[in-house]
Amino acid sequence: MGMMGLLRRQEMLGLDPFSGAAFVFRSKRADRIKILVWDRTVLVLVHKRLEGCKFVWSKSADGLMRISPAMCAALFESLDWRLVRPEEAQRPQIAG
Repeated sequence: MGMMGLLRRQEMLGLDPFSGAAFVFRSKRADRIKILVWDRTVLVLVHKRLEGCKFVWSKSADGLMRISPAMCAALFESLDWRLVRPEEAQRPQIAG
C-alpha cells in the first residue's frame, strides 16, 4: 500500500495514520497481514505471510477493531489473540 492508498483509507475510516496507533490490514485469504505505524520519524510497513494457515480475525460492523498491544503481538505470532485478556491495573489503596 503506497502513501496514496494510506491517505484514501484515512479519508474512508476517519482515522489519523500519524497518531502513533498501529493499523493492521488482512488479505482476503487471511494468510497475510500488513501493519502500518508512524514512529514519529517514518511510516513503518511490516508484512507477514503465513504458509498453510490463516490469521485469526473477527468480524466487526464498521470494519474497525481496537485491540491491545498484547493482542496485536499475539495476532502477529499467528495465535488466537481473542484469548488474550490484558490484566487490568488495580488502583492502589494508599500511597507511600
